Amino acid sequence: MIEEIKNRLKEVTNPASGLSFDKENRFQRIQFEGERLVIEYKRDGISAQEKKVIENQIVDLLSPLVQSDLIFVKTTSESSPDLTKTFKPVAKTQEPAQLKVGHGTVGNKKQVPGIKKIIAIGSGKGGVGKSTFTANLAITLKNLGLNVGVIDADIYGPSMPMIFGKRDEKPRATEEKKILPVDAHGIKLMSFGFFINENDPVIWRGPMLGGVLNQFLFDVDWSGVDYLLIDLPPGTGDVQLSMIQNTHVDGAIIISTPQDVALLDAKKGLEMFKKMNLNILGMVENMSSFICDRCYKEHFIFGEKGVKDVVSSLNTELLGQIPLELDLRLGSDNGIPYMTREEFKDRKVWEAYVQIGKKVINFIDPDLNPEKKTNFFSKILSLGK
Repeated sequence: MIEEIKNRLKEVTNPASGLSFDKENRFQRIQFEGERLVIEYKRDGISAQEKKVIENQIVDLLSPLVQSDLIFVKTTSESSPDLTKTFKPVAKTQEPAQLKVGHGTVGNKKQVPGIKKIIAIGSGKGGVGKSTFTANLAITLKNLGLNVGVIDADIYGPSMPMIFGKRDEKPRATEEKKILPVDAHGIKLMSFGFFINENDPVIWRGPMLGGVLNQFLFDVDWSGVDYLLIDLPPGTGDVQLSMIQNTHVDGAIIISTPQDVALLDAKKGLEMFKKMNLNILGMVENMSSFICDRCYKEHFIFGEKGVKDVVSSLNTELLGQIPLELDLRLGSDNGIPYMTREEFKDRKVWEAYVQIGKKVINFIDPDLNPEKKTNFFSKILSLGK
């Protein structure tokens, strides 16, 4: 089969010169590595756009012989070898999206195309309900009239596919090689969990994680998104630094429970954002109390008003206090976020999320504040009375 493959590849044409790859002697290696067909060629003088044309030619020519998702192209360049020596699966229109695993780079902060505002949501430690908060805040902002996207940036423990009920989804790619986010309850969602088996551990060194987050930001079609929420992993590590150094972020929220041990770590996360000159919107006290589904009493099992007592010393705001109730936990486990359930509208948890959502909008973009719009129109109408 390899000879037939080589014969077909003689028809590949360099769009930059109009000559065939065979005449330009560009192919360096054509061989199978297990089931994968690896094709290596010299890329000198070929632009990124021309490279896409070449990859599509290769897939079209070899599709009768080899599955497109098993074709891998490796390019070399005498002028910049380090830039191009990376395996890259070739994707066709609406083929499964592929991740280009590699090291992130630090450069000037960039705006993400298609997105108006970006909010990072972090915590000093795990187990404080950050992902559940992010998911329900996203739904809250959608309910307030915004188009919202979510990036699950916790590469080691991606939980958003489960929380949003999209565990079996696989993102697709456009003809322009843009990854299409998964639609989840009206939220545009992207998670590393879509690209791995749920039971497979992720054993990566830190710099690799920044490359994935960079792709989630700049290689995903976020067109039409008002607010993008980024659910960061706990701590102050590589993912957080990579995002802050490379991307224009409009604000950050820190999540903590009232416990002293959680507050100790939350302060570290807050200080990291401050040192990176990030706009801190405030802190949220999650699991501020437990509302019993039998006696309906409020129990302060993690302590009382822990975050409320420290925000002034940290020179930041308390965005809200969210109680813990059984339906909130069940919603995350069952893939139906709490804030999608309108029957909960009269509960403390629902009201807490709505108030936090309105505060976030007011801090980030006051012109979009639903309460201000209501007051404005009320004043106009009152003039005619």
